[in-house]
Amino acid sequence: MPELPEVEALAQFLRTHAVGAVIGRVDVAALSVLKTFDPPISTLPGRDVSGAARFGKHLGIRCGEEDGLWLITHLSRAGWLRWTDHPSETPPKPGKGPLALRMHFFAPDGGTPAFDLTEAGTKKRLAVWLVRTPAEVPTIAKLGPDALDVTEPAFAQLLSKTGQRIKSALTDQSVLAGIGNAYSDEILHVAQLSPFATASKLTDEQVAALHTAMRSVLTDAVTRSVGQDAARLKGEKRSGMRVHARTGLPCPVCGDTVREVSYAERSFQYCPTCQTGGKVLADRRMSRLLK
Repeated sequence: MPELPEVEALAQFLRTHAVGAVIGRVDVAALSVLKTFDPPISTLPGRDVSGAARFGKHLGIRCGEEDGLWLITHLSRAGWLRWTDHPSETPPKPGKGPLALRMHFFAPDGGTPAFDLTEAGTKKRLAVWLVRTPAEVPTIAKLGPDALDVTEPAFAQLLSKTGQRIKSALTDQSVLAGIGNAYSDEILHVAQLSPFATASKLTDEQVAALHTAMRSVLTDAVTRSVGQDAARLKGEKRSGMRVHARTGLPCPVCGDTVREVSYAERSFQYCPTCQTGGKVLADRRMSRLLK
């Protein structure tokens, strides 16, 4: 799933490649992807692209100026944005392949590029909204403070109000916006905290270490991602991981074997030596520390 660093990089990519262009034809290949109908998608052609922004893990494109609309997308687990300088002129057939939506542009240099919103797999969760303000998107309206903007005192206050395990608190978008499964694994590894530690019971020193780790992991990932071609961002994300998706490999810090806890649709990884005092977390849905 694209998280804060990748979505920020995609927003920067669109600022460089799409802002200043005029929107051409918009092809909707999967009607289910559209979550709004007023204003209709047919109002977009002819509007200038005036900006691009990130809202947590949502990507937004501003279409027009004073009366501008926002095209917002959440790429979910298997969605992606693909840019092409030479798109097909033939409208896509609805329901065929991973393509959900294609937006064509007339660029200032005379080019006619486009981007595709695609989604792999059978579980279609990619969502697109066309709204007058980003706050009209229900999931944006419920976002907590952005993970890169929250101060340490505010972060401490957020954690003190939740009884969730710290892994769940970091990925709860109503608590903190932008972090998903992968970067929460990395942040907890750097902070040397168990994923099952209770957020509200962390010491002041642990909260400080967690806030520092969160900023360093995300800032480093943004630095590595911004400027990359959109097609290379997934590989860049994987290359920077120390424990996430590295089950069975040695921890780069201590050499212990990276372990995994699996759930119905996802899993997370951690290092026992670095994070749980050498204890191995039970790999079952209702995980507890093995005694």
